[in-house]
Amino acid sequence: MWWRSASFILDRNDNPLQNDTVPNPESRLLTPPSSHMADTNPNPNPNPINNISAYYQTRAAHHGVVTSDWLAQAQAAVGRDQPSDSDTSLKSSASEKPFSVIEEFNNWRKQPDLAEAVAAIRALASVIRSSEANTIAELQSELKSASDSLKSWDRTSISLTAGCDLFMRYITRTSAFEYEDFNSAKSRFLERAEKFGEISYKARKIIAMLGQDFIFNGCTILVHGFSRVVLEILKTAAESRKVFRVLCTEGRPDRTGLRFANELAKVDVPVKLLIDSAVAYSMDEVDMVFVGADGVVESGGIINMMGTYQIALVAKTMDKPVYVAAESYKFARLYPLDQKDMVPAARPIDFGVPIPSKVEVETSARDYTPPQYLTLLFTDLGVLTPSVVSDELIQLYL
Repeated sequence: MWWRSASFILDRNDNPLQNDTVPNPESRLLTPPSSHMADTNPNPNPNPINNISAYYQTRAAHHGVVTSDWLAQAQAAVGRDQPSDSDTSLKSSASEKPFSVIEEFNNWRKQPDLAEAVAAIRALASVIRSSEANTIAELQSELKSASDSLKSWDRTSISLTAGCDLFMRYITRTSAFEYEDFNSAKSRFLERAEKFGEISYKARKIIAMLGQDFIFNGCTILVHGFSRVVLEILKTAAESRKVFRVLCTEGRPDRTGLRFANELAKVDVPVKLLIDSAVAYSMDEVDMVFVGADGVVESGGIINMMGTYQIALVAKTMDKPVYVAAESYKFARLYPLDQKDMVPAARPIDFGVPIPSKVEVETSARDYTPPQYLTLLFTDLGVLTPSVVSDELIQLYL
């Protein structure tokens, strides 16, 4: 029988953590965006479909509440057997065909578990590897051009833009400019690029190790949308022999909840599907809400799949915690003031019946959830309260 807790204790003193060494803080200072992309940059997205966003054509107290030791333990638990960028790099063809960052990006995107932003980071590392530049200035120019091309591939993707901007700042925060030998400087650039790629690649598993500690036996979790990092948290909790069940919203119109439910069923996690309008009806069964994020903005709020905002409103009203799982490369220098203060991302809507031409259809793909409706954010930088996000953004971008 499922039991429910009247309260949820965040700090468990009965399980002291090991005093692991915290990684070099340099790996956490990712860094600020390159100059804004010119609007004249052509969009190389190969399959535009009636103005539908490429994003939806491809889909997927003022301090942190955990200690650095906890974060270090989660990072250590990820393991050191992850493939490095140099080991798994999808190198461009050895033929005379010139290197294309878009082709390299699309090759990386073929890996089903690789996030779009990580694919872009890997592709930018390949730009350095294949560059024939003879000076630092030429190499920086090539990287800037490649970054702009990737960002223009889908101008509505927040994580893609933020990932490229953070990559550009991270690799340039180096002593490479002091080298008199260009080859030594280039090697330093490539080293930092591969390091940033590895940090980004491991982010999901680090978050899973942190987030699964907040799931307790007998709890019921509501999820919305198909978030691979939320899925990783739930799988990690299941592998730790925790017993819980999940309520999945259907996720109309693209039915992401059906996909999410199928993935949970594969690992024998009890799951129940809800129609989207049944959230309030079912909220009294729920102990916590888990959602992913397309982007984490400066206010500490999130931009995510349409419906996240109304779920957070219902959860807040019924005093249920709302947890967000998001990688640090999704932290964006955005500050939306309302729901319309975002770059629109359209998606296809099929109601199953003909819609008269005079009827307007809302095709927005995502909404903005303000920070006051969120409880905690699980990130590879640690478990954060919404109020601390602006401090983390300063460290990332400055």
